[in-house]
Amino acid sequence: MPDRSASAPGTPFTALPDPARAGSIDGIVERLRMLKLWAGDPSYEAIKIRVNAGRPAGELVCKSTVAYCFRPGRRRLDTDLVLAVVAALHGDAGYVTQWRQALRVVGGEAEATTQVRVVGGLPPEHEGFIARDDEVRRIRDAARRPGGTAAVCAIEGMAGVGKTHLALHAGRLLAREGIVEQVLYVDLRGFDPDPGRPPVDPAAVLDGFLRRLGMSGRGIPHSLKARAGAYRNLLARTRTLVILDNAAGPDQVRPLLPRTPGSLTLVTSRRHLGLRPAMLLPLAVFTPQEAVAFVRRATGGVPAGADPGATSRIAHRCGCLPLALSLLVGHIRNTPDWTLTDHADRLDDRHRDRRLDSGVELALSLSYRHLAPDHRRLLRLLALSPGRDIDAYAAAALTGSGRDTVAAMLADLCRHHLLQEESAGRFTFHDLVRTYAVTKALDEDRPADRHAALTRLFDHCLAVAGTAVSVLYPADIHPIPPAPPTGFPAPDTGSPELARGWLDAERPNLLAMVRFTARDGWPAYTVRLAGALHRYLHNRCGTEVVTMHRQAVRAARQTGDVSGHAQALADLGGACHKLGRYGTAVKHLRQALALFRQTGDVSGEARVLIGLGVVEHRLCRYGKAAGRFARALDLHRQQGNRIGEAQALANLADVDNRLGRCGSAADRFAQALVLCRQGGNLDGEAGTLGGLGLAELRLGLVEQAGEHLKQSLSLYRRLGHRTGEVIAWDNLGAYHRRLGRFPQAGEHHQRSLSICRDIGYREGEPRALNGLGETASAANRPGEALLHHSSAAVLAVELGTADQQARAEAGLGRARLALGDAGLAAGHFRAAVALYRRLDMPEADEVGCMLSSSAPAST
Repeated sequence: MPDRSASAPGTPFTALPDPARAGSIDGIVERLRMLKLWAGDPSYEAIKIRVNAGRPAGELVCKSTVAYCFRPGRRRLDTDLVLAVVAALHGDAGYVTQWRQALRVVGGEAEATTQVRVVGGLPPEHEGFIARDDEVRRIRDAARRPGGTAAVCAIEGMAGVGKTHLALHAGRLLAREGIVEQVLYVDLRGFDPDPGRPPVDPAAVLDGFLRRLGMSGRGIPHSLKARAGAYRNLLARTRTLVILDNAAGPDQVRPLLPRTPGSLTLVTSRRHLGLRPAMLLPLAVFTPQEAVAFVRRATGGVPAGADPGATSRIAHRCGCLPLALSLLVGHIRNTPDWTLTDHADRLDDRHRDRRLDSGVELALSLSYRHLAPDHRRLLRLLALSPGRDIDAYAAAALTGSGRDTVAAMLADLCRHHLLQEESAGRFTFHDLVRTYAVTKALDEDRPADRHAALTRLFDHCLAVAGTAVSVLYPADIHPIPPAPPTGFPAPDTGSPELARGWLDAERPNLLAMVRFTARDGWPAYTVRLAGALHRYLHNRCGTEVVTMHRQAVRAARQTGDVSGHAQALADLGGACHKLGRYGTAVKHLRQALALFRQTGDVSGEARVLIGLGVVEHRLCRYGKAAGRFARALDLHRQQGNRIGEAQALANLADVDNRLGRCGSAADRFAQALVLCRQGGNLDGEAGTLGGLGLAELRLGLVEQAGEHLKQSLSLYRRLGHRTGEVIAWDNLGAYHRRLGRFPQAGEHHQRSLSICRDIGYREGEPRALNGLGETASAANRPGEALLHHSSAAVLAVELGTADQQARAEAGLGRARLALGDAGLAAGHFRAAVALYRRLDMPEADEVGCMLSSSAPAST
């Protein structure tokens, strides 16, 4: 490994930058610029040539794309391209690995970009759309282009000018006329006023689109490029309208363009996107004539009053801005005793008093002032909620009112065009309306009242989340302490299906609450919310989970909550372990262990001992792992915790399995299975069945093994436990390979690998890749085996999982031997034997025999 402090020739004063110190996306970009200087400051053209060397024609990048990697102020990074640039500037594999890890860590700060709601269809139509006839005609012409070519229309203009309204109106016309067969819609959040809701990641949008198009989560590719390819394949030979609303910039949009014949994409943005090729539809405010026509049509039946030119004055005072006119029309309809002249006079009075500066503010103010006091209060409090949308139950908690009363008020606010019902029962703001309502809340509500409202909301969400998680995991080793009753109505989460549905719908809002409480002085709620969500999010493996638990650790430390600090550290350690960050996981778990011992929490101590043992097991330190599990087993038995006892037994059995003690493993798994079933612990039962099946497979009890492995997979899928599913599919792959069913085995290992990449479960990847390699070898496809085992070896070295590295080396030896290269085969076999002996694993003897048999051919 090269000396990391060395300087490049010709740049004696520039040290090789350490990406681990970046801390943010801007920090990554800064260090990338430093690396460019270290490498002698080559031109972007030179870097482009290096990056493109060996790439297929379809993946070549241009100079401007390379240069964009070095530009600060980015919201997201193309990880693959950044790593390619790093390799072009300094090709040491270990150094590139450091950058890969730094990019994963930094990715946690922008985790909100992955929270997106994709809609298959169009949101409800608002009343009063008029004008824009020329733009609608151009969109319809684009959709009818001869030859079925793909079309893109970029609708650009200022906030409130009606871009979204135009796109949705045109989309409904095209759907009604049968010009398009299906519609996909997403709000890209390009200009949300809440910094906690940045523009969404196109990879997350593609995930949602693919699911809407019928692809299962297990089949969705991991990389942005692969997702875009799958998306375009699914749209082939369909007439699909894609609406990409509120785009931040061209990089966010390009991966989402179908580019398939017959498709039409409508993109709206406040910026000029410069998409090529695309038909540009710039929107300005209404002309005075269009604005007057809008008001007249929307207020038909309202008398003009003394001034026949009242509609012209109204249009002028609203600046002919469609959003302002729409809001004002809602106000006019709700003042039946007023004439249009009365409204125009009121606008003139307010303009003379200089109380407002813009048409939007004016229209919002008039709409707001016309509301009843309880409606105004509801609007103000809704704007304070950290989440993107809200349902009537949460709104009732915010206001302290009854659910039915609040539901009626929410419907009224929609009729006033101050709220939007984005989907059934879920309400959201236009960003300008939210900004206005927040300002009114700060002006009109006492800080204590705002604090009390948010407290009610957080208590409500904490109580419902705790109940929902307990329904999903009724026999958890560390149950959630019940939240005190709030006295407010709550949605039904009494069944696993309802509980998961509520949690899935509210997940972005709950994570936003954790961020908000951590940032704005609610640390106790940060700790409690993160703790309540831990079990539900435990198997998701995302950096969002790591970020949440880091916030909880800081909050617990800030409040001096030693017990909460210990729990948050344990949760953080588990989340880091899932991402393959073993060293970091051990650090956090050891800190948690010390705190649990300090507080005398024996149950917490046992839980962390199991967590530490699992990490030791992953790192193939089987003796240390067994010691941790044995101590946890004693503590759980002392406490009478049968669920914990079963978990410790299963983990000890897993160590037996890895060391070839399959009889002992089967006995311990059988004991654990009885305890799991007695306690109703379905999660533990699924894992125990999988371990038992694997032990039986190695003992030659193939029929029993197959039955238990299938039961394990069925339970994991029923529970929605994705990391468990990874292991179950992989185990079934080994089972089918044992029976000589190579196509089925390959399919099962591939499913395991796909889920790993889908959920970011990195430690499962080398295992699945090795399974694919062994299946390919057994099916006499050594070239394919070579590719899979090579990938597994790289990942295993990076993760530090020596057993999978040894397995990959043995597989590479078998593949090389089958390809007739006995010399290279022997080298791989030697490496595998050395690793297996160091780990005291029985595979050392088996691979040693292969080494002996290959030796004569290598002389």
